[in-house]
Amino acid sequence: MNKDSNKATFLFSSIMVVVVAILLSVTSISLSPYQEKNSRIEKMKNILTSVAINTETPETEQLFKKYISKEIVLNNKGEEVTGKVPAFDIDLKKELDKTKIGKADEQLFPLFICNKDGKSFYIIPVRGKGLWGPIWGYISLESDMNTVYGASFGHKGETPGLGAEIETEKFQQQFIGKKIFDESGKFVSVQVIKGGSSPNDEHGVDAISGATITSNGVSEMFQRTLSNYIPYFKK
Repeated sequence: MNKDSNKATFLFSSIMVVVVAILLSVTSISLSPYQEKNSRIEKMKNILTSVAINTETPETEQLFKKYISKEIVLNNKGEEVTGKVPAFDIDLKKELDKTKIGKADEQLFPLFICNKDGKSFYIIPVRGKGLWGPIWGYISLESDMNTVYGASFGHKGETPGLGAEIETEKFQQQFIGKKIFDESGKFVSVQVIKGGSSPNDEHGVDAISGATITSNGVSEMFQRTLSNYIPYFKK
């Protein structure tokens, strides 16, 4: 075959595409277990961060086992269910989306119980939408199932200095001590307030300046996700 012909060039290019594709596939498959493990460790770190336990990667799994005493799976009626997928493996986005397709009765929600310093804390995953993509996190409640003990948030694609501020300690610390129920026992969640909340507001935190949509997304995230746990807390 003439090496300078179009046929030879096309054949060589095709072979290279196939070889590179195989190499990429093999690499992806071989790295998949490590990627999955790293993802699980990152999730553990975020859960622990919501109860003020900061960890380094090598000790994360050990600390998770030490402090997370119980993982519960709840249905949409606030009842504990067993024999389903483990709480840690539940994809909250998929569960929340079930309401859009008329399968709310099939929803499952994870709840993590942490024992720390002789006290129990309830850790709830939350998920919503920011300006440019999904936002998520974990909120921990004290044993009264009302007072926020801590919070940890993450995002995908929010603007640095604006919406991305939800990941900062300064923003997250505002939630500590806030209440999700009012004095009459009604669920009111925690609101991120544009222009700032009043000093005595037990349910409000200051919004991020210049990031109204993301701030509203955090409020909606709390309201929509936490409402699924209220039947359990009421019991």
